[in-house]
Amino acid sequence: MILKTKPELCTQCGQCEKVCSRVWFKEENPEKSAIRVNSKGDGVLINVCNQCGECIEVCPTEAIYRAKNGVVRIDKEKCVGCYSCVGFCPTMSMFFHKDVQEPFKCVACGMCAKECPTGAIYLEK
Repeated sequence: MILKTKPELCTQCGQCEKVCSRVWFKEENPEKSAIRVNSKGDGVLINVCNQCGECIEVCPTEAIYRAKNGVVRIDKEKCVGCYSCVGFCPTMSMFFHKDVQEPFKCVACGMCAKECPTGAIYLEK
C-alpha cells in the first residue's frame, strides 16, 4: 500500500493532519502529523512518504526497514534519534518533533484518506 495524493483537489482543510496526529500521538497537532500540507505558489504541496526506501540506506543503526506489506517502518527500539533520515528524505516526508525521541513518517494506515473530504489523498495497492 502507498498513500497517493491529488494536490489539485486539496482545500487545505487540515483534516488529514488532524486525524494523523490524533491516531498516532493522541492529540490534534499538525506538527505531529506524518502528512504535511502547505501552500506552494498558486497550488498545494502535500508532503507524505512515497515508501521509496532511500532512508533505509542512510540509517546507521538499521532501524529503518521495509515491512512485508511494502511500507517503510522505523523500529523504535533500534532508532537512536540521530535524524539522518530526516535530512536525507528526498520527499521531505520524514518528520521530527521535540516531544518525540525518534523520527516519524507515514505508514500508509489510510486514516487520512478516510477523512479527506475531497479525495485529495487515497491509498493505492
